[in-house]
Amino acid sequence: MRRFLPTTTSTTSAFLLSLLLAVTAQAAENSQISAADRARAIQAAKQGAIKPAAKKAPARFDFEGEFVNYASWPEVRSFLDEMASRHGFDRAELDALIGKVRYVDTTVQLMKPAPPGKPKNWQAYSARFIEPVRINAGVKFWQENAEALARAEREYGVPANIIVGIIGVETVYGRNTGRFRVLDALTTLAFSYPESPTRAARMAYFKGELENALLFARKDGIDPLTLLGSYAGAIGLPQFMPSSIMKYAVDFDGDSHIDLRNSTADAIGSVAHFLVEHGWKRDDPATIAYPVTVSPSRVWEKFLGAGLAAKFTLAELQQAGVSSVAAPPQNMLYGLIDLQNGSEATEYSLASNNFFAITQYNRSYFYAMSVIDLGKAVSEARAR
Repeated sequence: MRRFLPTTTSTTSAFLLSLLLAVTAQAAENSQISAADRARAIQAAKQGAIKPAAKKAPARFDFEGEFVNYASWPEVRSFLDEMASRHGFDRAELDALIGKVRYVDTTVQLMKPAPPGKPKNWQAYSARFIEPVRINAGVKFWQENAEALARAEREYGVPANIIVGIIGVETVYGRNTGRFRVLDALTTLAFSYPESPTRAARMAYFKGELENALLFARKDGIDPLTLLGSYAGAIGLPQFMPSSIMKYAVDFDGDSHIDLRNSTADAIGSVAHFLVEHGWKRDDPATIAYPVTVSPSRVWEKFLGAGLAAKFTLAELQQAGVSSVAAPPQNMLYGLIDLQNGSEATEYSLASNNFFAITQYNRSYFYAMSVIDLGKAVSEARAR
């Protein structure tokens, strides 16, 4: 946010200063500042009553890191020994690298489970993604990458609107790819994960991601400390974890190099390839989720929470009291999903195989439905 400094100590300037700060703050969208007051502040700035301070360059890293001597930890030394013996890394170079890694408390705090008792709210979640800024950015992204999107659809059978939806939900088409040093985030989570029932399993997972981050950086000739990403270590426009980059990323722009940070084509092709590898079927119908109503008998509840897969026939679901205004194909399997709305009525849908392929990207009904809805909104805006 740009900061403004008063050139005078008068009451008027102080008032205008506080007012202009409110106008320019990110939360100003919801403020009660009148149009007249906003105009006064802007006019004052133009006349020099309030002068802007010199701009500061944005911080390159978005974290508060602190030095922890990870090199002295036995479990870290054991990990580095394995990297040297299994993958041929120079042990001295690994020691030097780990000496530059920082503990990031922000990643630890963000990994802690949400407080119990807060109800899920699909409408509030959806509103974060199906909004004008993201939709307009999606239209621009589609226009600029129409050829790559069409080619991905031909080669992989994944519609452009689904790819556009995923990249839009993940990073607003590359605007928010994360500014945490990936090595800091992954080392912190691999060896300093917060206390939880799943701590051991999660630490093992992030240790594997740290291993893959080092392998990826070596393979691409990248200084691993220059890799920036999310607080959990996800990288690039599609926010692939390092293991996903190694397994599913593709060179879709034909330059013999995979770059999910700068190549929109590589990001598009990699998203499509990921979905296919996780069960996407090109010949399934374009509609992948059907809104339904459920009967008061609640027999249908046995179909909820049955895992991230389409397992049930339409006849089974209908007999249990699930009905749809549309006519889903009879020859497919479905899952029954619930989209909770806090104190409001829960929404239900029948989800096909391709819906659950999207949940392999992020294991959430809310996420998959937001991808579908954003892709549809961008497609409709593009057609106007």
